[in-house]
Amino acid sequence: MKDIFLRVEELESHLGDVHADFGDLKLKIKELLEENQRLRIENQQLRKVLKRETEPAAMTQEVAEEPAAIKGDKPSVVMGVGEGYDNLARLYHEGFHICNVYYGHLRMEGDCLFCLSFLSK
Repeated sequence: MKDIFLRVEELESHLGDVHADFGDLKLKIKELLEENQRLRIENQQLRKVLKRETEPAAMTQEVAEEPAAIKGDKPSVVMGVGEGYDNLARLYHEGFHICNVYYGHLRMEGDCLFCLSFLSK
């Protein structure tokens, strides 16, 4: 009888270790998914830049059509309020947090109330 109780305690201890290992694996998977999504977005942006650079005729036409505020040496804010909201909404729909609590992290468990309240303002 004592052997059975000791064996159950050993199994319980082992189960706790396995549970902790699963928790560690879950965190690592979350980090990898976030990095993967970040790299996908970066890859898309780099492809756009590469496409613009490989099309010199289109590039010179785009530069000629830029507003004077962008061509100047001093930095200027061209993005409007609506554009900023649209960018945040796009980020949220791509699966990222836009709230101040978890900004930039991948959303793993559905909608975030903080993000949704921010979008509804």
